[in-house]
Amino acid sequence: MGVAAIKEYEFEAADRLENFHGNQLLYIGWDQHLMFCAPFCLPMPPNMRFGDIIEKVLPGVFGYHPDFAKIDWSKVEWLKSSQPWQADFNKTLAELGLKHKDVLRFRTPGLTGIKGSAS
Repeated sequence: MGVAAIKEYEFEAADRLENFHGNQLLYIGWDQHLMFCAPFCLPMPPNMRFGDIIEKVLPGVFGYHPDFAKIDWSKVEWLKSSQPWQADFNKTLAELGLKHKDVLRFRTPGLTGIKGSAS
């Protein structure tokens, strides 16, 4: 069922790029690991190397899940806006074409949550 507004919304969005002091928002979610019910929204500098996100950021975000330590990052399947996407750990977010509020999801073959429960 559709919803129609009775008048136009007239305000500036609070999550505009210029409000993040040189950073851009990047959403990252881990498929089949619903202990994390939605992608995390992370403010990242566009000149940050993607490998630094994997090595320095994601352990603090997903590291307490028992599957995290078992991830073989060379086999991870990446999706950008639900489309297959090739990660290059040596390139920056800007070089990879990642923009403000892009959504990445990753799949870890063979790792499907606690006891295979997708959680």
